[in-house]
Amino acid sequence: MSQAIEPYNNFAEKYDRWYEKYHWVYQSEVFAVERLLPRRANAVEIGVGTGRFSSSFNIKTGVDPSKNMLKLARARDIHVIQGVAETLPFHNESFNLVLMVTTICFLNDIKRSLKEANRILTAGGQLVIGFIDRLSPLGMKYQQEKEASIFFKQAIFYSPEELTELLGNASFEDILFVQTLFNPLDEICQIEPVKNGYGRGSFVVARGIKY
Repeated sequence: MSQAIEPYNNFAEKYDRWYEKYHWVYQSEVFAVERLLPRRANAVEIGVGTGRFSSSFNIKTGVDPSKNMLKLARARDIHVIQGVAETLPFHNESFNLVLMVTTICFLNDIKRSLKEANRILTAGGQLVIGFIDRLSPLGMKYQQEKEASIFFKQAIFYSPEELTELLGNASFEDILFVQTLFNPLDEICQIEPVKNGYGRGSFVVARGIKY
């Protein structure tokens, strides 16, 4: 088990309770991701974790390397597969939507993972990625506190500009961004607005299309 995965396996329930403690943060992230999701899709979530996002979007298939996280996702009626983003256990062109939320910062090889996402997508399929902007207040806070964090010690954060280049190199086009979380997490007590672009919100959602 890699060092990045071990804390998620050991503290799966603690991780899942974060979404209850920060209910409005979670709902704001769901609202932002939903903005870029197609209405109808044969979808898979890579890095499904405990299934919080898949269950919100009625996505029935998820992949994650942590067996204990997958137990919680399975309890949310998600068909789970233990695996990694760098070597996905699916045939070419199996889905028309791949979702990754707070996953890219934990990937061992982001370039290979994005190419794998492209491989399993049909022509016209979409990759939707939710992530913490490295240059945002929350992104900088997480980076400063990495060494003391159970979950983020091994994380590598990215900026929207860096992700744009990575998506382009993985043959994704028409990159689109929206953003949310404009306030400190402890001050968010309702769903935050979703705005186009990036540069102000700490949580950013990117969508790329495979042609």
